[in-house]
Amino acid sequence: MIDKLNAALRFHQEALNLRARRQELLASNIAHADTPNYKARDIDFSSSLTEAVERGRYASQSLALRTTSSRHLPGEVTLTANQELLYRVPNQSSIDGNTVETDVERVQFADNTVRHEADLTVLSAQIKTMLSAIQQ
Repeated sequence: MIDKLNAALRFHQEALNLRARRQELLASNIAHADTPNYKARDIDFSSSLTEAVERGRYASQSLALRTTSSRHLPGEVTLTANQELLYRVPNQSSIDGNTVETDVERVQFADNTVRHEADLTVLSAQIKTMLSAIQQ
């Protein structure tokens, strides 16, 4: 039962994770708008989503942490395949080498925010439908 629910919600889970990652990148670009030689970064959302859904976010390597004392808690870190970060090509080059175009970044940020909210709305509706089916 859990496997079926996981499979049904997996696409939305991966989409929301990628939207959140992209939001961080866009916010970083905006924050560095005045930093000399800063190169704006982004991800190709559609190809990253396709890859994440096909291979799964959790199909990754595990790394054991080394402890130096017997009192340390054992830990394990999961290494995920990082989405390929792309450089944004500016429409107008700047003298200081910065490739951030504030207007473009803000539009991308707002667009990503709206799409994130839409993904949440669709996911919420899907969960409500499943709950309704379970309760009846």
